Amino acid sequence: MKYVILNAPLVIGFLLDCILGDPYNLPHPIRLIGKLISFLENIVRKSMSGRLRIGGVFLAVMVIVFSVSVPAAILTLCYRISIYTGIIAESIMCYYMIAPKCLKNESMKVYRAMQSGDTEKARQAVSMIVGRDTAVLDGEGIIKAAVETVAENTSDGVTAPLMYISLFGALGGFFYKAVNTMDSMVGYKNEKYADIGYFSAKLDDIMNFLPSRITAVVMIVSAYVMGLDGKNAFRIWKRDRRKHASPNSAQTESVCAGALGVRLAGDAYYFGELHKKPFIGDERRKIENEDIRRINNLMYATSVMVLVMGIILRSVVLGGII
Repeated sequence: MKYVILNAPLVIGFLLDCILGDPYNLPHPIRLIGKLISFLENIVRKSMSGRLRIGGVFLAVMVIVFSVSVPAAILTLCYRISIYTGIIAESIMCYYMIAPKCLKNESMKVYRAMQSGDTEKARQAVSMIVGRDTAVLDGEGIIKAAVETVAENTSDGVTAPLMYISLFGALGGFFYKAVNTMDSMVGYKNEKYADIGYFSAKLDDIMNFLPSRITAVVMIVSAYVMGLDGKNAFRIWKRDRRKHASPNSAQTESVCAGALGVRLAGDAYYFGELHKKPFIGDERRKIENEDIRRINNLMYATSVMVLVMGIILRSVVLGGII
């Protein structure tokens, strides 16, 4: 019974997302964190305009404090009411922290649009999930962008939160998502965000260092299980896992490129500016629309394996303490 209680929020949260996906019409804590980041960014820019790097540290600390302390207070109250009330509350929090179904749903919008031959609709769909400029993308570029997004966000959006929840419960998930959301909003290396987002970007790199590498290894195993090219996934990962400005992003992207036998990454436009990037993987064949479906299946297989690892970790580590 002890192990069931320990792992219930993690498992229930994962299953809720697999069944329901993100509740678009309900208040979402990540969106609230995003609003908090925007609010504090405006304050920092007005009051610390000449010291934006220091202001960026203040922004990050305040966002983390609010993002963790509010759910901590809610969980404390719920667990004081009863263990079951606490489990329900923490399960819902865990559900909000992981997003495999959202990642699949958004990328499959691109798949269905391309399947119907509507390139413009596909371009619009992919613009919702990538940070690059999409107006210049042709059909192949649109598919590649969708595949790359699922590949990279398997770690950021699913397995990394699962790992932090496994170690620290829902509050660990909130801590991670606060940092990750800051990186996605202010962590750009352009003139506007280079200073104010410097600390957030570095903190995100640190927090994703181990999760991205663990996810890559698990994803290689998953490639074998799913009937993809696991051997090539391992080969490309060893060769190309550092071919990205971020120390973490190419970890899973290189695995996916190898598993599918396609070439990913390369030059891309951001905010109208061309960014030169190396290619990841070998072009054994042209990327095709079906690769979006394949990469989602690989994402789910990897996520389930990480979930099982998390259950074992919580049972062994926390089970031995309690």
